[in-house]
Amino acid sequence: MDTTDAWTQTLGAGPLLGIAAAAIALLLFLIIKLRVHALLALVTISLLTAFATGIPAGQVVDTLTQGFGSTLGGVALLVGLGAILGRLVEVSGGAQALADALIRRFGEQRAPLALGVASLLFGFPIFFDAGLVVMLPIVFTVARRLGGGILRYGLPVAGAFSVMHIFVPPHPGPVAASELLGAEVGLVVLLGLLIAIPTWYVTSYLFGLWVGKRIVLPVPDILTGGPQAEHDENPPRPGTVIALLLLPLAMIFANTGLDTARVIGWVDGDAGWYQVARALGSTPIALLVAVFVASYVLGTRRGRGRDVVEKLTDSALGPVAAIILITGAGGMFGGVLRAGGIGDALSDTLSDLGLPVVVAAYLIATALRIAQGSATVALTTAAGLLQPVVMSGGFNSVEVAAIVLSLAAGSVTASHVNDSGFWLVGRFLGMDVKTTLMTWTVMQTTIGLMGFTLATGIYALA
Repeated sequence: MDTTDAWTQTLGAGPLLGIAAAAIALLLFLIIKLRVHALLALVTISLLTAFATGIPAGQVVDTLTQGFGSTLGGVALLVGLGAILGRLVEVSGGAQALADALIRRFGEQRAPLALGVASLLFGFPIFFDAGLVVMLPIVFTVARRLGGGILRYGLPVAGAFSVMHIFVPPHPGPVAASELLGAEVGLVVLLGLLIAIPTWYVTSYLFGLWVGKRIVLPVPDILTGGPQAEHDENPPRPGTVIALLLLPLAMIFANTGLDTARVIGWVDGDAGWYQVARALGSTPIALLVAVFVASYVLGTRRGRGRDVVEKLTDSALGPVAAIILITGAGGMFGGVLRAGGIGDALSDTLSDLGLPVVVAAYLIATALRIAQGSATVALTTAAGLLQPVVMSGGFNSVEVAAIVLSLAAGSVTASHVNDSGFWLVGRFLGMDVKTTLMTWTVMQTTIGLMGFTLATGIYALA
């Protein structure tokens, strides 16, 4: 239960927006100038913002812990299990074997393109953070092998998962927006792909190559549990590694397919077998199964004792603890901004401007994204605000789908310090806050702007 439901915000839009701007500025000052650890700075600013927005003192701690806990609930298990899987793949030599196979197949110059295209395919059914964690060990190994810094390879991969997560059902944001606005999901999938693929190529692949030449960062050891480990002289075959990576993705994809079948009425959502299958196909369970299978295939079957596998597991978890906590604190900050009414203040201000609905959709979703951080929350909330206008506006099916995609473009724009994804990507790729703002934030903003431009073009031609 949300304990902040019992009070009503009395501050106007102006003071609330001023509080949000001051909180973000102070947070950046603490982290960049005073070198305060991101975790401590985020918790401190979240606390100050909660009091400044008028959240009752007795509810402040609950508000902080709810934002922190809800984010960790979605991230901690994924990052932890993904780190273990990555460590097993790396130490066995599997990541190197797969990286060598990719390079032989596509060539060194097209390695970033190959990684990005693979991520687009994986990203169709897989959520952003789960797909990123599964792919990063391969990205790190390719970057070590070929050189040129991590951003050249990491940004195209992260951007691929981002565009698929934002624009293409069955991901939760576009699905929820489609249901709220009465859009045809199949049409949203088709038009979403038409927007996502060229948007990724320009804003993530080409941008990643460009910025990777100007900001050359070393490849992090974060998913390897420390310095590069000694590999087996006889590493597993690339096909074995691909099968291990596809195992959780296939389970998650089947889970997504079951949910889609329930929505269109093919299966009974109350059936016992359906509930069990959905539970087994959930992302944490799928990764857990993959870890156990990898422990046997890459560990026990290859002569590593149980004590060795246990030590590898321990070595993988330690380095990602900071990422998990900082990501949770970013979710805490976004939760405080939502609870304080700052997102509502921004959307109410923009909704009164009388703009064309496709433009208003983008601006409202962008405002909500900037205010509270979560892309899914921004997309679904903005769709709810526009629902009366769209449902009574007499729009055709293509126009409604374009409005959904405009909302999606706004919801990805300007990822910054109140977005848990900002901290997830920044820390995994070894970037400080300033570099993350210069790369990830810029990339997310260009994804939003290009997506909005294409969605507006579809709307105009409908």
